Amino acid sequence: MNSNYILVADRANHRCEYCHAPELVFNFPFEVEHIIPVSREGADSEENLALACRSCNLRKGNRLSGIDPQSNTEVRFFNPRLEEWENHFQADGTSGTITGTTAIGRTTVNNFV
Repeated sequence: MNSNYILVADRANHRCEYCHAPELVFNFPFEVEHIIPVSREGADSEENLALACRSCNLRKGNRLSGIDPQSNTEVRFFNPRLEEWENHFQADGTSGTITGTTAIGRTTVNNFV
């Protein structure tokens, strides 16, 4: 387990910082991931770490951006250290569907959430 797990998981309230899935439902610890991957010159610091479910972490990979399906332009992914989730996403409480409400949100959802 990552040595920063407790810090990162507590800070994220034990939810994936991208799709907001609760860690408890999966019955195993989520992954500590680099928001800007080390392979893309990201720092190995607390400010660059996020809690991610396996699905979001695998689908994000080492990418930093994707194509916004509305504007068809390249847009960076959501950064949970710099932005508030609620400013970019909306979740349907009944279906659990997550919708991006901004270019960053749409791009993140379209690519890996």
